[in-house]
Amino acid sequence: MNDMLNTPWRKMSTAVYGPPNEGKIYGTADIDVTNAVNFIQDHRDAGRYLTITHLAAAALGRALGGDVPEVNVYLRRGKLIQRRDVIVTVAVNMGEGGEMGSVRIRGAHKKSVFDIAEEIIGKAKTSRSGTENRTMKKKHSLSKIPWPFRRGVFRLLRWITNELGFELKSLGLTHEAFGSVLLSNIGSHGLTTGFAALFPASRLPAVITMGEIEDRPVVRDGEIVIRKMVTFAGVFDHRIMDGFHGGKLASSAKKYLENPVLLAKTID
Repeated sequence: MNDMLNTPWRKMSTAVYGPPNEGKIYGTADIDVTNAVNFIQDHRDAGRYLTITHLAAAALGRALGGDVPEVNVYLRRGKLIQRRDVIVTVAVNMGEGGEMGSVRIRGAHKKSVFDIAEEIIGKAKTSRSGTENRTMKKKHSLSKIPWPFRRGVFRLLRWITNELGFELKSLGLTHEAFGSVLLSNIGSHGLTTGFAALFPASRLPAVITMGEIEDRPVVRDGEIVIRKMVTFAGVFDHRIMDGFHGGKLASSAKKYLENPVLLAKTID
């Protein structure tokens, strides 16, 4: 599998580009979520709480696990390494202060959207209650480094983890620390489109944002109709992904969001 991943271009790109503060590409896709919204409402009426974020997380998990596994990788010493698991990390608002946290969904490619929804809700509630997980505690400890030394320390840590490929488990800086992909629902803040920062030390191939659900006129079978649409925007690490992979990821997510019943069952 590694020979397929490490093509001549990929080997060259890892040398030409530095971490994703240099080699980034951007893309957007407008996806019809009318069926997804109806699916959510039907299950809410039946007593199961779902949101579009839960469906998007499930769709990304299925996409990475089945349709674009070549994106579920990280870089180590100039080579692409296949991840052992599909982990969708979902950004969550921690409270009124605007501080953002995240929850990681392991095995997201196999779980149903209902399992994913329950896990996101449970983990977010635990984080907001003040019961910090180990990753958050380590994050806070790093933030206490005095300002004159802070940037130097972070650069050193990034060099050790990104360039040399070592894990610093005591600091929570592992190959899986930020998951396979990060999803952020900026629509909950009233935004329709936005590009999130691709944190250089995260080892993420992509950060995906989803905007606010809007009623928009679209053409279906030659007729102008009103559908519920969401703009998904991605920032990609060009050392790992290019337009081809971004297109495959968008097409796969679109397939699941337009047919949400595909996400209702677990996969063995």
